[in-house]
Amino acid sequence: MMTSTIFLSLLLALLPCVQSEITLIQPEAETGHPGGSLSLTCKTSGFNLGSSSMYWIRQVPGQGLEWIVYYYSSSSNNYAPAIKDRFTASKDTSNNIFALEMRSVKIDDTAIYYCASPDRDIEKLLFGNGTRLIVRPRQKSIVKPKLSAFYPPKSSSKDAVQAAVCLASDFFPKDISLQLAFGDKPKANVTRPSVLKPD
Repeated sequence: MMTSTIFLSLLLALLPCVQSEITLIQPEAETGHPGGSLSLTCKTSGFNLGSSSMYWIRQVPGQGLEWIVYYYSSSSNNYAPAIKDRFTASKDTSNNIFALEMRSVKIDDTAIYYCASPDRDIEKLLFGNGTRLIVRPRQKSIVKPKLSAFYPPKSSSKDAVQAAVCLASDFFPKDISLQLAFGDKPKANVTRPSVLKPD
């Protein structure tokens, strides 16, 4: 009887040592466009997601860590003012996924996003590997230019200076190279660059 009691005591003492390791796995990268929506996910294991407090923390390039979400449940949570009413956290306990739904994203939302969970001793946070989110303007499709040629009226004067005009319009990107030819004269190359501003 004494032997059984000692064995049971040792077994109970060893139980904390064989608990599963806490892991938080995130996709490496995501991309979005201004005004669009996307979802970040964090696959959890080694603890009970439903009864755990969770966090989303981000780091904008060149800046420190920024807390943006504390989440325990749909009725117990807190959001940073910068993302409130645009981002919504949730738990999918059947699949052990902690998610962040992002709406009306901005270029300023470009950052590395970390999900985090308190360690078992509640004295520190355990971070996921982080998802690098890049929000960039949508790339416009190439549009061929509309070309219109305007010729000067004939002049009876041999010394008159005449010029033909070629108008290029409604094209993208706004850099264009035109090649002009006048009869049997050599061709001329004309390039007109421009600076594009993001939408």
